[in-house]
Amino acid sequence: MPVPALAQNAPAPALNALPRHVPLAAQTRDGLVESLHYGSLIAVSAESAGSRTLLAAGDPLAPFYPRSALKPLQAVAMVRAGLDLPADLLALTAASHSGAAMHRDGAARILQLHGLAAGALENTTDLPYGVREREEWLRGGGVPTQLTQNCSGKHAAMAATCVINGWPVQGYLDPGHPLQKLVAETVRGLTGEEPSGTSTDGCGTLLFALTLLGMARAFGRLAAAEMHPGGAPAECPEATVAHAMRRHPEMVAGEGRDVTELMRLVPGLLAKDGFEGVQLVGLPDGRAIALKISDGGDRARMPVAVRALEALDVDTAPLADIATVTVLGGGRPVGLLHPTDFLPATSPAPETL
Repeated sequence: MPVPALAQNAPAPALNALPRHVPLAAQTRDGLVESLHYGSLIAVSAESAGSRTLLAAGDPLAPFYPRSALKPLQAVAMVRAGLDLPADLLALTAASHSGAAMHRDGAARILQLHGLAAGALENTTDLPYGVREREEWLRGGGVPTQLTQNCSGKHAAMAATCVINGWPVQGYLDPGHPLQKLVAETVRGLTGEEPSGTSTDGCGTLLFALTLLGMARAFGRLAAAEMHPGGAPAECPEATVAHAMRRHPEMVAGEGRDVTELMRLVPGLLAKDGFEGVQLVGLPDGRAIALKISDGGDRARMPVAVRALEALDVDTAPLADIATVTVLGGGRPVGLLHPTDFLPATSPAPETL
């Protein structure tokens, strides 16, 4: 297969520009370290408590693409622009869903509520992301579609937001479109950062190069927004999105997905993953964790996140089933995938955010 011209001509990154990742997780087999996953991580305190770095590892200030972890921030932008959906459909707006019937039907409902059909979607086509969901879809003769693609909820909501505001639906992914300008403004505001670059996500959406610090700051703001300091419910887009995700974690990912289980097992926790080994977690008190597994692999993401939660004194006992992965040999356990002892040797990080 010929290599695309862009890939052929792309210069190799300078070695001194590579992120200074550290080992975050290891897979062992009968006591021998078989594989290592490098990455970076940061946890921050709530802004109301004087935002500061609580723990860090690797290079949390290195720019990276948050991928689908941006979806809750994009959802906030759309709510600011007047998007008003039932909580389950708003959670789907922030989802990387498995492609179950409830996800496909939910995306179609968002379109129908705003007088749109599936032809308004500008995301790529794909089979359902979930293994069970994909197999069921294929057994029924299904083919890749835009509704089954894991970002269809977000794209349906983007098209709907255009209808609400009288913006052109066609071309809603263009960086110059009013919707994408609003998304960019919202991302800057929530992260407190100016993106160091932009690209295009797999589904076609505008993507921003940010830091783990900025993304942690954003998730802390969303997670703490649902309640005012005095305990009264908040009424703001950040709180609306956070409430929807917490109330309907099955719409944010799907049954059997670790992000869904994480939100179910830790009351008040807000979580979103992203392709290439990205995980974001926000706690009700405004503390937040952002991590990136450098090789882009998915399996180390959750064990590292659970270890970071433990370091923040969160009760992780209910998370035992997603905190590690058993390694089998001949059908019997012979090792584990588990976090390394990365916390005592953390890289320095800014104390004032």
